[in-house]
Amino acid sequence: MSVISELRALLRLDGFRKLFAVRLVSQAGDGMFQVGLASLLFFSPESQGTAAAIAGAFAVMLAPFTIVGPFAGVFLDRWQRRQVLAWGNAVRVVITVGMAVLMLSGGVSGWIYAFGLAALSVNRFLLAGLSAGLPRVVDGPLLLTANSLTPTLGAGAAFVGGGIGVVLGLMFEPGRVKDSSALVCAAVVFGIASLLALRLGRTQLGPERPAEAAIRGEIVKVARGLADGARYLVTRRTPGQALLVMAAHRFLYGVVFIASILIARNLLSPGDQDAGMGTFAVVIGLTGLGGAGAMVLTPTLSRLTGPQGWIAIMLLLAAASQLLLTTTPSRAVVYTGAALLGLAAQGTKIAVDTIVQRDTQDAYRGRAFAFYDVLYNAAFVGAAALAAFTLPDTGWSRGVFVGLAVAYVLVALLLWLRGAREAAPAAPRADAGAPDEVATTA
Repeated sequence: MSVISELRALLRLDGFRKLFAVRLVSQAGDGMFQVGLASLLFFSPESQGTAAAIAGAFAVMLAPFTIVGPFAGVFLDRWQRRQVLAWGNAVRVVITVGMAVLMLSGGVSGWIYAFGLAALSVNRFLLAGLSAGLPRVVDGPLLLTANSLTPTLGAGAAFVGGGIGVVLGLMFEPGRVKDSSALVCAAVVFGIASLLALRLGRTQLGPERPAEAAIRGEIVKVARGLADGARYLVTRRTPGQALLVMAAHRFLYGVVFIASILIARNLLSPGDQDAGMGTFAVVIGLTGLGGAGAMVLTPTLSRLTGPQGWIAIMLLLAAASQLLLTTTPSRAVVYTGAALLGLAAQGTKIAVDTIVQRDTQDAYRGRAFAFYDVLYNAAFVGAAALAAFTLPDTGWSRGVFVGLAVAYVLVALLLWLRGAREAAPAAPRADAGAPDEVATTA
């Protein structure tokens, strides 16, 4: 009830209401676009269903979050953020319509990958712009609530948009029209989001004083900030260890995720695009359900074990999910494994976030989380490379799943036996009080 009352208080703020509408509509379009892209690259009859092709497409989809993300703040501190939201969504309309036309005329090609990469890169700017503009329309105690609720509800909007994209796809017969339907719908939604952004004042989202320093110098500062944040985390021990554990988990989880795509497409629903998409949608839904369970269990149980102990337990649960997958690639096993791994993944992330927030000084927190973002997504890209070489085209390999289970157990044991429980004192640095150059992107 407290959350509902606080959301009502936020919605009484005119600026927040307008920005929130842009977020919900824009992220609903994201969900439709991602379903369309997944349909093209992972489940379309014209796409290659090999492990290498799926892993390569997956790496392309994640590249903007790894490469573009940390540097988005450099430009968001120069350009009016309202213009970024309006023009960014307008650019996505053009890109998405172009992809649909290319799909209808020529099928999956290198241009589809290039356009998809461009659209996802623009999306990274939009997400950062939405977060950077939030303090300009909300202040005081409600800002914490806004920071908590808006990303969660935005993710919910993306989930709903993805669901609509799946349903729309089911209305068409298999073929290029079906494959491009979600993209066309996403383009319409992006156009609406662009128009909604125009309801905000041109300078309402800032920056109040746009940065004027040379872009090259600012980019160098961001890179140095990331390196400085990494050094600080290592010095403090507990946050550095937590991030290494999270990267290892994300790396192993990425292999399982790609295996799930291959299993849904090539093993459980061979030759049936709709059935393959449906199977994978169930896997994602159950993974999310497991994550929701972690949101309920972690705050209570981690107080009994401590965050490091809870992470170790979650890693052992992830190992159990992989051992379950070694038995047989039946739907019941795959679905149960997805739910358990979703619980383990979200439980680990909540505890890691807590450690990093608790044991990182405020002057370094922006840089720490920007580095966290890079490491988090880079681990998934690395997982795609491993999956390409180790997974068969069916996605199911007893040897691979045993190896993943062993790796999870080893990481859990290292954290439990050798991991620090208290942060080490960090020597003050000359720039410790300086503003975080990359805080905007965090």
